[in-house]
Amino acid sequence: MSTGLIIALIVIVAAVVVVAAVLTSRARGPHGGRNLKRRFGPEYDRTLARHNGDTQAAERELTERVERHGSLRERALEPAQREQFEARWAAAQERFVDSPREAVAEADRLLSELAAVRGFPDGAYEEQFEAISVHHGHHVHGYRRVHTVVGASGRDGERADTEELREAMVEARALFEDLTSPIHHADEKSQAPAATRTNGHLPFALNRRHVKGS
Repeated sequence: MSTGLIIALIVIVAAVVVVAAVLTSRARGPHGGRNLKRRFGPEYDRTLARHNGDTQAAERELTERVERHGSLRERALEPAQREQFEARWAAAQERFVDSPREAVAEADRLLSELAAVRGFPDGAYEEQFEAISVHHGHHVHGYRRVHTVVGASGRDGERADTEELREAMVEARALFEDLTSPIHHADEKSQAPAATRTNGHLPFALNRRHVKGS
């Protein structure tokens, strides 16, 4: 084998290695693998479960969400807006004791309105949910919970019980607090569990003994 042919083969092999490295880097880059897990948190696991454990399908869906909504810039709330939303949320929490279903329906409406004010798509729930998940993946499930139980309450034979409503309201509160907090870049957001996050304006004690039957 001539020296020229050997050199040519070495160049080809090197090129193949470089291309493979680039493709692998892209697959694990800003929209892949570990970065998706970090960005979406529990939403990554829920998406994976919905795809029956198919990692490629789940990551493809989440990558598409990032590509569609990753460039969205959230708008800050004015102090008056924040106070108004917090007052409405506090009222919904108080209403839960006597009217759990109505309180959860109000929480669903509040999250939708609040998200729209923050700059997320205003309209179809699915599009708004996906956009929120890209920027608030660790708490977005609360929106899904309240929206799902509100929908179930409107269908015969599928009414959520009081405990399901309570749990949905508690989860939704975590996203509400996230959306009413000052804006941070996605990689700077606190990922503390919802139970450890507090907001002095939002006392919430939906204990079972405080809630009347639904």
